[in-house]
Amino acid sequence: MASPQPAGGFLPQNLPSPAPSNFSASPAPSKLPHPRPHPLKAGSAKEAAARRYVENRLLQISRRYTKKFQPRMEGDGKNELLGYDNASDLCMDLGETVDVLWLSGTPSLQIPSLLNIAGAVTSYISAFPPAPAATFGLLRKLDHAFVSLLRGEDSVTGEILPGFSNGNGGFSRTDMVRLKSLVEATRVLVVEVMSKVPTGEHDEPEESELETDGEMDLDGASTVVESNGMDAARVYAGTVVELGVLLPGNTAFDTGVTAGQS
Repeated sequence: MASPQPAGGFLPQNLPSPAPSNFSASPAPSKLPHPRPHPLKAGSAKEAAARRYVENRLLQISRRYTKKFQPRMEGDGKNELLGYDNASDLCMDLGETVDVLWLSGTPSLQIPSLLNIAGAVTSYISAFPPAPAATFGLLRKLDHAFVSLLRGEDSVTGEILPGFSNGNGGFSRTDMVRLKSLVEATRVLVVEVMSKVPTGEHDEPEESELETDGEMDLDGASTVVESNGMDAARVYAGTVVELGVLLPGNTAFDTGVTAGQS
């Protein structure tokens, strides 16, 4: 069921989908959309509309996750909100919400909402069969967003982010501590979830996506497993490094990754 878009004009009609994993040795771009040039004015109608949209979107995702565990009743209509059948659909909806937040160019809206989305990933994905492409695509997008907001500039393009040109905006120390905890939990969880991918099974990449350095195993299984392992090791890698610099005395992560390593 599609959610209405807020008034204000900063949201496009067609939002890009989360970037899929290409099962290669190199991480794919996260494909975050380019943000609006200036943050939404605090307390304005546009800022309130964007906040309501994101809150309603995350509430709908939460309801769909909950409905996954409820039997569908015979009388349910075709417009009834249905539970998620797989992690790919869940990650797509979360990824589209990340896009809306990034388009807003408003750190005061982006930071708490992105932290909530990161928390939803750790709460939801273990309830589904592994979906490596969709999961790693969403996590790359979140990593790009978090690293950029921690720096105050886009980690790919180097552009100063909206809301940071005057030195304001960004994560509080409390937010950084919360993010660190989420990063640690997610890195451990993803390894556990992806270890459950049955040999020779994956979420249907194209045949070319199974190739690494021009070579492919006869059945493709070992290459997929190896690529999943490499992607799992890179989960939030950029965020780990940034937090290691910004949280003195807290550089060592439970996952064994320290600042300067990825």
